[in-house]
Amino acid sequence: MNSRVIRVDQLARVEGEGSLVVKINEGKVTDVKFRIYEPPRFFEAFLRGRKFTEAPDITARICGICPVAYQMSSVMAMEDVIGMNLEGPLRELRRLLYCGEWIESHVLHIYMLHAPDFLGYQDALMLAKDMPDVVTRALKMKKIGNDIVNVVGGREIHPINVKVGGFYRLPRKDELLPLVERLKWGLDQAIETARLVASFNFPDFEVPYEFVSLRHETEYPMMGGRIVTSSGLDISIRDYEFYFEERHVPHSNALHALERGHGRYLVGPLARFNLNYDRLSPLTRQLAEDVKLAPVVKNPFRSIIVRAIETAYAYEEALRIIASYEVPEAPAVAVVPSAGIGCGASEAPRGMLYHRYRIADDGLIRDAKIVPPTAQNQPTIEEDVRLFVTKFVDMPREELTWKCEQTVRNYDPCISCATHFVTLEFT
Repeated sequence: MNSRVIRVDQLARVEGEGSLVVKINEGKVTDVKFRIYEPPRFFEAFLRGRKFTEAPDITARICGICPVAYQMSSVMAMEDVIGMNLEGPLRELRRLLYCGEWIESHVLHIYMLHAPDFLGYQDALMLAKDMPDVVTRALKMKKIGNDIVNVVGGREIHPINVKVGGFYRLPRKDELLPLVERLKWGLDQAIETARLVASFNFPDFEVPYEFVSLRHETEYPMMGGRIVTSSGLDISIRDYEFYFEERHVPHSNALHALERGHGRYLVGPLARFNLNYDRLSPLTRQLAEDVKLAPVVKNPFRSIIVRAIETAYAYEEALRIIASYEVPEAPAVAVVPSAGIGCGASEAPRGMLYHRYRIADDGLIRDAKIVPPTAQNQPTIEEDVRLFVTKFVDMPREELTWKCEQTVRNYDPCISCATHFVTLEFT
């Protein structure tokens, strides 16, 4: 057959809306367009003219799945403007909040969005009919993450307790202790989850990625550090825009991010794992060894295993932070606005999230730039689809369509953040 047309009007089991167009002629892929057609929401413009202290609450509204990432990147950028580097118990509490987000987001993706692809189900509802215990376990695991965000962040969705300099309110020790036994249970379940997903059947498919992630001196990256790549780049967060750029493409309402002089790159679990394997805890490194996962992992379908390992890490890290937590003397450090430019970056579940702000003397935001993980991954998603279809072009139409959708779902794309995925056409 010289030409085919396969159309999927909207990609299922991702957050947001969009389409993917793949054109094949004479057995060769001639074009791939990952179309994000959800209307832009102009959050950067909304921020202009607002007080610098408002940024954490405004940016948290960008995403209902990873609001903590937006809060953390924005609040660290504001603290960068005034020369503050928050450390100690307040930073640990922020890291605990981030653990909650990793848990709820990763568990949602693994069980509800991605596992159905490997198990042959159209959605999690069909999976629940045959495997109710598995889905019930997933919901309980996810709820633990939501409860951490609620206790530390003030509410489960779009948390409101983070402020420039710290928090509005500090949780009491007795508010955190009830989470301990549930976290221990969740850690055990995350370990079993990693073993479960490692048993899935993965396509023989590897991609020579340029990995990009944060790297911290001592921690597996969540907040701050430096930006590193698999090709050897090691830069400060402030230098991000000297080495990376965004370009508009006609077929997408989200910008495409590229590494200057290199092109496409990958952020997210695979990048973090491959560039920071030595920063995992002994328990999670052993878990990776047990499930036969070691860097460098280049198969995007195996990202589900990495997410399970990171989930175990988040449970374990949350337990560590709660065990050593003592309520600080004050919920925040006093801040005084000053003119300047500040940059911040953190590791959302889907990958590195970069913020940059310019603040005036009066403390008002004059300019804002936000680069979400899915926008950074868009060119790489298109390349993955091109490479996959090229390799498996003779696959039956229905199966190939399914695998193309799964290729996109490997990334757990947050389309609304990027501002949003799939019509799939072969001609």
